[in-house]
Amino acid sequence: MNNTNTLAISQPSPQIAIGDIERMALAVAKSGLFGIKTPEAAMSLMLISIAEGRHPALAARDYDIIQGRPAKKSEAMLRDFLQSGGSVEWHELTDDIADATFSHPQGGKVRITWDMERAKTAGLAGRDMFRKFPRQMLRSRVVSEGIRTTCPMATSGMYVPEEVQEFESKPLRIEKPVIRQEEELETITAEVIENKPQEALEAPKELPVSPLTMLGSMMWSDEIPDAHVIHFLIAKKIPNVTKATTLKEINEKVIERLIAKWDDVKAFKPIL
Repeated sequence: MNNTNTLAISQPSPQIAIGDIERMALAVAKSGLFGIKTPEAAMSLMLISIAEGRHPALAARDYDIIQGRPAKKSEAMLRDFLQSGGSVEWHELTDDIADATFSHPQGGKVRITWDMERAKTAGLAGRDMFRKFPRQMLRSRVVSEGIRTTCPMATSGMYVPEEVQEFESKPLRIEKPVIRQEEELETITAEVIENKPQEALEAPKELPVSPLTMLGSMMWSDEIPDAHVIHFLIAKKIPNVTKATTLKEINEKVIERLIAKWDDVKAFKPIL
């Protein structure tokens, strides 16, 4: 079989330790450079990247998280399409129309056209991004539809960010936490309110990750027990930390410093 017809992303996955991937995900999320706000989101995209035979760091280049949904950038779709043996011929590309023919040895040929009239019919033309960047938005629609038709593997099963931005989501209303003092744990109730948009609040795009959760993930990855961390803090003479202290009792600022100095924590040799 001619290897040029095989999708380029179907290569052996790079062998990278899960701990290294978690640290990369943390760095990507903390940098804020790629629009990925949480380590969990970065980690998920990196695992997809590895499954497709790429280095996990390339996930920040090729994917986006839009309104809590993963999306593959149109440039990444087009690159994978061309690398797998596909070809595209652009007939017209202006602020009024994007028109191209897509061909692939395994998927045939199709001509896709998106113009402002079609965008208007779809209810898109009046939206902010279409008003500001009509040519780019039309181009992304053509790329997504053309590649999805002739070589769906190159889409990674996702839509382009420009499409995901137009997806509608049901509004949610989350009640204030109900705390019962007689119980050890907080009881939190939440109710989804449908068909009441006038009372609904928009759901958050990303759920925040607490420093304690992040620290726990790093400890699990590197097989660091709680006692190791507690003894490290004692050795650093952190106030109010004793052998009986639990991680939940540690000040959040201290946990953030632990995360920042994680290599020092791992290198520490406690006397247990």
